[in-house]
Amino acid sequence: MNIKMRTQEKPDLLVVKDLVKYFPVRSGILQRTTAWVKAVDKVSFTVKSGETLGMVGESGCGKTTIGRSLLRLIEPTSGEVAFNGEDIIRMRPQSLKTLRRDMQIIFQDPYASLNPRMPIGEAVMEGLQIHRIGQPKERWEVAINMLKKVGLEEYHARRYPHEFSGGQRQRIGIARALALQPKFIVCDEPVSALDVSIQSQVLNILKDLQKEFGLTYLFIAHNLSVVEHISDRVAVMYLGKIVELTDRDALYREPLHPYTKALLSAIPIPHPNFKRERTILKGDVPSPLNPPSGCRFHTRCPVAIAKCSQEEPEFKEVKPGHLVACWLVE
Repeated sequence: MNIKMRTQEKPDLLVVKDLVKYFPVRSGILQRTTAWVKAVDKVSFTVKSGETLGMVGESGCGKTTIGRSLLRLIEPTSGEVAFNGEDIIRMRPQSLKTLRRDMQIIFQDPYASLNPRMPIGEAVMEGLQIHRIGQPKERWEVAINMLKKVGLEEYHARRYPHEFSGGQRQRIGIARALALQPKFIVCDEPVSALDVSIQSQVLNILKDLQKEFGLTYLFIAHNLSVVEHISDRVAVMYLGKIVELTDRDALYREPLHPYTKALLSAIPIPHPNFKRERTILKGDVPSPLNPPSGCRFHTRCPVAIAKCSQEEPEFKEVKPGHLVACWLVE
């Protein structure tokens, strides 16, 4: 008798439902709120345990705001965020502090996130001190071990941030995020400021560490080639909303949303005799202060119809695991 083994689907580690973040615009002597910047507007997605969800889009589309809202580094306006079944949004400060051991972030600018007066060994073990984990000697050993995991040496621990290159500082940021042994890490454009050769090294470090520690990543970037290299699934954002979400291979093989197609057409082919057919978008990205009615992409979409400007398309599943918000995709 032949028995077919089913691959067990990974559970959802993070569930985000209708996440909203508006920033107030204040004016006048009394600084009254006169308008709202709709940075993130009803975004929903899940991140499975052990996977990497890539999040891409143009600058200002709300990627970083989502990452920081998930960790409550900035407070969401509304919505639901559940981590391992626990509601983060309504969590009390003491419970949130405990949860932060499992949720960390790697910042885009590592130099700005490091204390210039603190040796990096102390910076790496600072989280252990805050959470009162281990004795001073044990914390130091953890810091040294984490630095070695990212390709640095023990003598580096006594140096200061200004003594390192950009790539080395980003490695320090990764080591600091790992010190508390988290389950989930928000990678906020961790390689965007690095040289191409250094980018590949940092990406390979992240992938190796993911295998070793069973990490789950939300990888925020605007470089589609980088996202393709590291992600399992990809979410495409435009002006505060996710317009397409599916697994990496399906997205790069057969994108369905016109905005995704335009983004992918901008990726150069590394061959002198081949050239990709470009889709040039007209105009600039509208202001999140006053986003267009209907589909927010319709003002730049080359295939928009009248309905696109009147009604907002539903973000729905059109193929197994492939979600799109577009009236032209059925």
